[in-house]
Amino acid sequence: MPLPMAPDSSQVLGISSSYPAITKQAAGTIDDIHTDVTSTAFSDKILITITQGGRLAQWIHVPLDSPNPNFADQYMPSSDNADVLLPMAHLSPKTLLGGSTSERETVGQLYATQVASAIVTRNPEDKRTVVVGLGLSKFEARREVFYDTVDLVMKCL
Repeated sequence: MPLPMAPDSSQVLGISSSYPAITKQAAGTIDDIHTDVTSTAFSDKILITITQGGRLAQWIHVPLDSPNPNFADQYMPSSDNADVLLPMAHLSPKTLLGGSTSERETVGQLYATQVASAIVTRNPEDKRTVVVGLGLSKFEARREVFYDTVDLVMKCL
């Protein structure tokens, strides 16, 4: 599903092609629910939105830089494939908005940390802050739903 454009979209497209923020989109069906993912890469932040039904109910940010670079080096991905799916321990998510229950906040932070880990795995030198907007219809911690959602996000990175 394309992003909504201004009434005179030909002018907007001309401006956006030279604008330094790169936007990517992906869509899929997760647990029988249409899901849209958008990624916008700014010079200082990476904005990821995961929406179902056009809603955004929770915002989390995860700084990719560690206060102590030596601490972060301990948690860089190993060559062991078993650790690839684990979120990196040095990443500290913080809920900005939403997360009305502790379960919702925990699941949202898990999604945000996993997305941030994927970004660091692809580019260990990236020090931007990742901001994740979540609007999931069902906030469940089911493994298959989690993996399908993260996989859809990976298509936008």
